[in-house]
Amino acid sequence: MYQILSKKTLAPAIHQYEIAAPKVAKKAKAGQFIILRVDETGERIPLTIADFDREKGTITIVFAEVGYSTKKLAKLNAGDAVADFVGPLGVASHVDKFGTVVMVAGGVGVAPIYPIAREMKKMGNHVVGIMGARNKDLIFWEDRMKEVTDELLVTTDDGSYVRKGFVTDVLREYIEKEGKPDLVMAIGPLPMMKAVADLTRGYEIKTMVSLNSIMVDGTGMCGACRVTVGGETRFVCVHGPEFDGHLVDFNEQLMRSRQYKTEEQHALNRGGCGCGGGGKCHG
Repeated sequence: MYQILSKKTLAPAIHQYEIAAPKVAKKAKAGQFIILRVDETGERIPLTIADFDREKGTITIVFAEVGYSTKKLAKLNAGDAVADFVGPLGVASHVDKFGTVVMVAGGVGVAPIYPIAREMKKMGNHVVGIMGARNKDLIFWEDRMKEVTDELLVTTDDGSYVRKGFVTDVLREYIEKEGKPDLVMAIGPLPMMKAVADLTRGYEIKTMVSLNSIMVDGTGMCGACRVTVGGETRFVCVHGPEFDGHLVDFNEQLMRSRQYKTEEQHALNRGGCGCGGGGKCHG
């Protein structure tokens, strides 16, 4: 069992847990993820590592209540424990001194992009952060992002905070004003990452994205997280989660992300997981 040391609600239906997992924390790197189970009968939920503390032996995760399993996870409090907590999984972010790096975060994507931005800044890059959400209430970790960026630009879809517009609007304006950055990294909903990749392709700017595919075992055995990258099949759990955004077949990913929608709704309606262990209820 892995104890929850602290719980914080960051925004409506968005929660932050600090979990005691010394062995995971010892090996964790920015860009990797974990898979947890709330209890012995629960499904496996993949979540990107939002932070880690090797001295304290803790991993920080941030998640939104979307499906049955994350709603069940959200009912836990500090002092409670989750049954399983496996990791770190996946390939760590490639961090180097690139020059100017723009980190684009959509919604809950600000949590997994934070440790990557921190490592990029440590390497001496000029780090520009762009973070966006549907409205002001869903903005969180702005202070944290300011600490690991040289410049932070915030936007909201409805204009309720700072400015109105999508993260792609802000990115386009930045490029037109400041010139092409050396690298763009985007983490967030699939449509948002696709939009960023479509934009930067026109400017010929290298762009990395972190995929949140349907996943079961997390070790490359089941094949549920397969994705087409550059015309070849890759598995997000062992080859990713980060890939060249200009090579990812986003249309295929979007289609695959919707394949269990009916089962997910059935699970919510009857208060149980409808995947039968064979699919992810999207957090």
